[in-house]
Amino acid sequence: MNQRANSTDFWPAPAKLNLFLHITGRRADGYHNLQTLFQFLNFGDELQFGLRQDGAINRITDLDNVTPQQDITVRAASLLKRHTECALGVDISIKKSIPMGGGLGGGSSDAATTLVALNHLWNLGMTQAELINLGKALGADVPIFVYGQTAWAEGIGEILQSVEVPELWYVVIYPGIKISTAELFADPELTRDAQPIRIRDYFEGGASNVFENIVRRRYPVVDFALKWLSGQEIESTHPAMMTGTGSCVFAAYQDEICARRIAEMAEQQIAKDQAAAGWRVICAKACNESPLIQKLRSVSR
Repeated sequence: MNQRANSTDFWPAPAKLNLFLHITGRRADGYHNLQTLFQFLNFGDELQFGLRQDGAINRITDLDNVTPQQDITVRAASLLKRHTECALGVDISIKKSIPMGGGLGGGSSDAATTLVALNHLWNLGMTQAELINLGKALGADVPIFVYGQTAWAEGIGEILQSVEVPELWYVVIYPGIKISTAELFADPELTRDAQPIRIRDYFEGGASNVFENIVRRRYPVVDFALKWLSGQEIESTHPAMMTGTGSCVFAAYQDEICARRIAEMAEQQIAKDQAAAGWRVICAKACNESPLIQKLRSVSR
């Protein structure tokens, strides 16, 4: 028999990495078609949902530069409530760990967790496919977080195919700056007609992030972080790369010992080099199944 989780439970909103990102064309509606490979990390935000009987939707956590009215979790809850005509409300608490504007999908992940958790807590009975379709209205990355599996993505990111890839250890460096996705897409030097590739091509090394050169040119701090991460003596299993359209850069390592050694070296770099003073270093393990899906399964038993 299924039992609803206590509304004071914490629900994970994991970070994601784009292991590559190509733009293959521009659509008539102004959006771009893409190809990418998403993988989750065992690192992210945590959300808490306190059910209300009066139907009100509130965010009760103060967040810098994001009003409750602007918050994507409030928008997600309001969208779900309108769509299902649910009479219940919710108080939303957010423990932020994912840096904003870093390309790790923090806002989209928070929105997806809100949809998935409230579908369960409000006992709405929507299917995953229905939640994915609803999530598209909130942002192109929301569907992958609802889907919850490492996936090859096409379209605007909503056409998803599950893929098993090694669950490696990653070192992620946030250089301390937010990057506007809209500005990157507007850059005239963006490659918008990359040749579509197959999954096999990715595993043979035929993939990159088409935004990386633009970001390196515009933001020297990102360029410096990539050069530093690429130049370390411990060999990575995935070349240093930028994730998504944010400022975070990452490299993969075969085991936790190697990853933590690189993370320690990065922390030492922060202490001794002014150019690295704004860095934040994250060491995390990849997971092919999202912690959100694991949480949902545990509370649905």
